[in-house]
Formats: sequence, structure tokens, C-alpha cells
Amino acid sequence: MIGVGSLGQHHARLLATLRGVRLVAVVDRDAGRAAAIAGRCGAAALTDHRDLKGIDAATIAVPTTEHVVVASDCLRQGLDVLVEKPIADSVEQAEGLVRLAAETGRTLAVGHTERFNPVVRAAVARLRRPRFIEAHRLGVFSARGTDVDVVLDLMIHDIDITQCIVGRPIEAIDAVGVNALTPKVDIANARIRFAGGCVANLTASRISTEKVRKLRVFETDAYLSLDYAKQEGLLYTLRPTAGGRPEIDREQLLVDTEEPLLAELRGFTDRVAGRGGGIVTGAEGVEALRTARRVLDQIAAAADAPGSAP
Repeated sequence: MIGVGSLGQHHARLLATLRGVRLVAVVDRDAGRAAAIAGRCGAAALTDHRDLKGIDAATIAVPTTEHVVVASDCLRQGLDVLVEKPIADSVEQAEGLVRLAAETGRTLAVGHTERFNPVVRAAVARLRRPRFIEAHRLGVFSARGTDVDVVLDLMIHDIDITQCIVGRPIEAIDAVGVNALTPKVDIANARIRFAGGCVANLTASRISTEKVRKLRVFETDAYLSLDYAKQEGLLYTLRPTAGGRPEIDREQLLVDTEEPLLAELRGFTDRVAGRGGGIVTGAEGVEALRTARRVLDQIAAAADAPGSAP
């Protein structure tokens, strides 16, 4: 486990509990932190990922700007890699990382953890043809993640989920954002139109007074409401009746709750061990990043447009 900050420490905690997996070492440039997390997990503590020896795979949760360097070093050492989202800082870097994984014949997975949320999996199985999607991902301000814009920190989760649900090319993006408390964009809204007519309206903020993680999907005769945090989902459908006036059925999705990160790490380590576990591939990580960058480009264009606020 490389990088045991606010998120990486949970990687280490969960990896230490997985059956068939041995957490060999945790790596952090802060030697004291590495030692503390390693002590909890029964692993060695290192300060340089290039000192890793005798292992099969690595998970990476260093700052986004360091993803490519660290992941590239690991791939060249012959390791399978799971790197936290976003896969890289730029699309060009991300594409290079995918090429390197192909050249070295190693697995490259990306930490789009929300894909492994049990309620998301239950919902995807019930969707047919979404027409409108609305997502709100709001968080209370924290210094964690402020090395990147909120689009890359938070919204990219819903970008990935939306692209997975719709499965069609993007035709247009309109977006607006504000840097309220940091030099980066802290709150953003994007309206994404897909081929076939589906529209997604995504809002992300890291300066909210409360934490909200919700997704709503509207189809021609159905409405699905998800709460990511509570792992709860409600499906409303129209049921025809003999009298000709349809009635609304309300169904709660059946979900076996589980920590999404645990499911993600299990999928990755199963893949490493040849057991065919599910992952979000490097190519999928590139597509989520490509869309996130398009959103940021639109935000920048809107800010520079004539008549925009100073």
C-alpha cells in the first residue's frame, strides 16, 4: 500500500483483513505515519516505493500529481496496480499509463469505488434506458483532496457512474464552477448530453454544510432514487390497471450492504490471483478523466466569456 493518508490508511486496514492476501508493506514519505499504519496492520514500513521487493501487486493513494510516476515505477517492476481516482492529472498521462500496462502485461485498475457500492450494482441491473440523470455529491470542507479541483476530487465519481449507466458517447457539455475557498474549483455543475438524448445534471461541492451522496435516474415509465451513503435505493414504476389509469408501484431495492472499498479491493486482488475479480479498467479511468477535463475546460471557458463576473 503506497500512500497511507486519509484514504490510503483504509486501503491498508482492509487489505490486512482479506483472505488469501498478505499485506507485505505500507509506504509513506512520512516515516512516522508509515510506521504507525504498518504497526496496526502487521506489515513492514517503508518510505520509498522503489524499495518494494517480493510482492505481486500494489495499491496507490498518493496525491494525484504523483499517480503516474508511482504507478509507472510499479508497472515496470512487474506489479499489478490499483491507482486511486483520478487515474492521472492529464488525459495524455493517463493514456501513457494504460499503454505501459499493456506493454508490461500487468493489470491496471482505477479506484472508482462507487462502482462497487452494493446499491449501485443493484440499480444498474434494473435500469433499461435512462432519459435524465441527476446527481448531488456534496461534502463538508476538508484540506484533503484540495490538490485538485472538485470535479476531479468528487464529481468524477458520478461522471464514471453516469457513463457506465448510459453507455453512449457524449455529444455536449455545459458547465460552471466557482473557486470559493481554494485556488481550485470548489463547487461545480455540469450538464452532459449523450447520444440518444439522455441528459445528466451533476453537481459537486466540497463547501457544503452537510454530506450528500445521491443519484436519481428517470426513465420513460420509471424513477430510481439512490442514496450512496446509506446504500438504499427506491424504484418507482407505472403499473397498468384494468381501469386504464396506471398506478405507481414503490419497491425498495434489496441490497447486501458492504463497504465499497472492501468490495473494490477484493475484486482487484481476485484479479491479481487469477480468480477473475471485477475492476474498473485503466481505459475506463481514462474516459472518466477525459470527461472531467472537458467539464473543467467548459468551466474555464464560461469564466472567460464576455459579461462573466470578475
